[in-house]
This record gives sequence, C-alpha cells and structure tokens, in this order.
Amino acid sequence: MARILLAGYLGSGNLGDDAIMAAFAETIGRYGVECSALSGNPEETYRLHHVAGVPRKDMAAVEKAIQAHDALVFPGGSIFQDVTSVRSVAYYAKLVEMAKKAKKRVYLVGQGVGPVNSFFGKRWTLQAFRSADGVAVRDPQSLEALRTLGLKTPVRTTADTAFLMTEPAQVEGVESFGVGGMRTVAIAPRPVKNVDVAGLAAELCARAHKEGYMPVLIPMDRNEDVPLIQKISDRQGGKIPDLRKVVSPYEVMNRMDRMDLCVSFRLHGGILA
Repeated sequence: MARILLAGYLGSGNLGDDAIMAAFAETIGRYGVECSALSGNPEETYRLHHVAGVPRKDMAAVEKAIQAHDALVFPGGSIFQDVTSVRSVAYYAKLVEMAKKAKKRVYLVGQGVGPVNSFFGKRWTLQAFRSADGVAVRDPQSLEALRTLGLKTPVRTTADTAFLMTEPAQVEGVESFGVGGMRTVAIAPRPVKNVDVAGLAAELCARAHKEGYMPVLIPMDRNEDVPLIQKISDRQGGKIPDLRKVVSPYEVMNRMDRMDLCVSFRLHGGILA
C-alpha cells in the first residue's frame, strides 16, 4: 500500500485546513492509499479524522516520517504567503527540501499562493514549487502569482480540496436548526487588520435578529476567531449563540446543513456552507 505524508497548517485549530486534510485523506483512501499528517495536535487529528499524526514542529520526527512514506503532499491552503510571517514559507520550503533530499516525490495540490512580498519569501516559494513533481493551484490568481515569481514548469488550475468533502446525508423529517423558534444564520467572522470586524459583525447580528433570524457565530480558526466572537457578543451586550465547542469540519457542515443562511468572512466557511 502506498503511503503519503500530508503537510500544511494541519491539526492547528483551523477548520478550513482540517477540512482540506480530511477530504483529501478520505478521497485518496478509496484508492488504497494510506495517509499520515504533520500535525499541530496529532492526538486530535487521529481522534477526529482517523489520520495518524506526526508532531509538525519536531523536526527529527518529521525527517523520520518523510523517510517512512512514499511521497510528501501539500493538499491545500494558503501556506505559501508571508503576510503573517515569512517563517511559514521557510518552514514549508524546508519540508520540500528535506523530501527531495530523501529522494521522495513532492506534490503541491490545491494551493492558494500569495501574497509573497519579501525577498526570501519569493525565493523560498519559487524554490519549493520548482522542486515539486506536480503542482495544482486552486484559482487563476495563484497561477498568476507563480508565473510572476518566475515559475515556468507546468501548473494545473483546479479547485480547493475541501470541495471533496462528503456532503451531509439528508435525513427525512429533520427540519432546519432553529434557536428559540427563529430561523438561523451562520456567521463566520475573521480578524482583518485595521478593520473593526467586531463592530461590523455585531451590527450584522443585530440586523439579522431584526429580520427574524437568530445569528450563530462560527469560529473557523480556534486561535484567531474565538476571541473575536467574544468581542462580537460583548458588543451586543449579551451572549450570541456560537459553535466554539465544535472542532470538526464535518460537524460544522452538518450544523450548517440545517441552517437557513451563511455569511462567511472566511473561504472555507463558504465552502462548507
């Protein structure tokens, strides 16, 4: 059986990245391929997704895992960007380098590329994509970003890997999810630099309630969005229902399936909806 090691921002509290991992592992598993993942939380990754995890920051364990697998695959996400920090690009480029030195195949799939603005960010991104045995991006803008960096090797434009997730089973007789007899609208916010997202989302919640909808806040990123939804609730002078205890993208999708509407500030909130 072929063995693939998955890499990305996996098992780190982001439901979008975990949706990508779960969808890829489930889909390719139908073809007799076994997946493991470099994870920020190996125990949670296995418990929620039945994918064996390797601590992503333990470089000795990472090197051993690369040696034990047939290929290193990056199943998606916007990991090659230096808006937050160039360290992200450095880490993933290093993984590619380690895999190629171990004579393993490397595939970059469903990638969202950029923005990459720093000198080293551009250099490491181009080096990683040049070294890959296969590249597929999720949108034309990512392809353009790679061409601007100077990548001349073939690149396929596909879609975000999370679209491979199995849709929730339709249960006859189950009505939409309501709170206090009101229809529900999912709101998935995210912090944006120099933008009062808490104020905007709080106003949106108030407007939704006025129109007969109960807003339900969904933190797609455990580290960034949970403090934000608390601020939104505080702006409204009371607690707005939320799904902060839901940690699986499949569970979020099942909840969304019973709601009436979704407003998402995050790409994968929209994809799950």
